[in-house]
Amino acid sequence: MDLIKIEKDPERARSLLRLSKLRIAKLDSFDEDKESALLAESYYEIAKELTTALLFLDGYKTLSHTDLIDYLKMKYDAEFKESEIETLDTLRKRRNKVVYYGAFIEPGYIRRNKATFIASIK
Repeated sequence: MDLIKIEKDPERARSLLRLSKLRIAKLDSFDEDKESALLAESYYEIAKELTTALLFLDGYKTLSHTDLIDYLKMKYDAEFKESEIETLDTLRKRRNKVVYYGAFIEPGYIRRNKATFIASIK
């Protein structure tokens, strides 16, 4: 894992928390059937921002999205079920396909995993 040690930065963590709250407020505005790729991307961005905030609180940063997931697994394993971590990692991979390859995500994926996304965010 490629973590960079920094001074703890609660202000940046608070800023990311505020940003994620704005994204959470927008989740209900998506049409799950027509905009499932955008919805998946939003769920991932929220999870990424919240995880990055945890790193800032703990005095670390990383440029790797994979390391964000690994950090949750290593440091916050008591707070997350293994299945939640795996779902977030799958979401990361699907989000990358959307962003980098223009892929679409079937609405069923969102419906099947929505409860896990929300539980992980909470």
